[in-house]
Amino acid sequence: MRQLLLLRHAKSSWDDPGLADHARPLNPRGRRAGAAVGQAIRELGLSPEVVLVSSARRTVQTLELIRPALEAGTLIEPMDALYLASWQALLGLVRNAPETARSVMLIGHNPGLHDLAMALVGPAAATAGGPDARRLAEGYPTAALAEFSIAVPWPLLEAGGGRLVRFLVPRDLAPATEVSA
Repeated sequence: MRQLLLLRHAKSSWDDPGLADHARPLNPRGRRAGAAVGQAIRELGLSPEVVLVSSARRTVQTLELIRPALEAGTLIEPMDALYLASWQALLGLVRNAPETARSVMLIGHNPGLHDLAMALVGPAAATAGGPDARRLAEGYPTAALAEFSIAVPWPLLEAGGGRLVRFLVPRDLAPATEVSA
């Protein structure tokens, strides 16, 4: 079995209207939520071998907050192609992951990340897939993490090919961060 982790960047700042979208940093709430999800990654023993991260500032900063939870030697690849990519483009990037990697993480953006997660679980999951799948169908908040079990090699991954193991949102992890969907 392979593992696919989909992490949406933490909450970003809109304080500087002159900044391009790609350059927006995390806000304080986002930094707290990113640290909380990093702690959860460590506590759950999730250890991606490959991390594909959007080149946007907020995704790179999210990566830095979870980096202490990653093992030494994790391959980290910033990618312009992840920035605001469609779910089909994201799936294509996952299909190109090293075949030897047992666990891959994408750190990206909505709506593509949410759409990819929904494509992986399939249309029936929103009603028959359990509480995590129903919550996933409702939305993909900032700093949310979905873990999927994948039964096929990366190049063969298709829509409907993932089993949702868990869906974590920051409010589940650290209520004191005052984060919301």
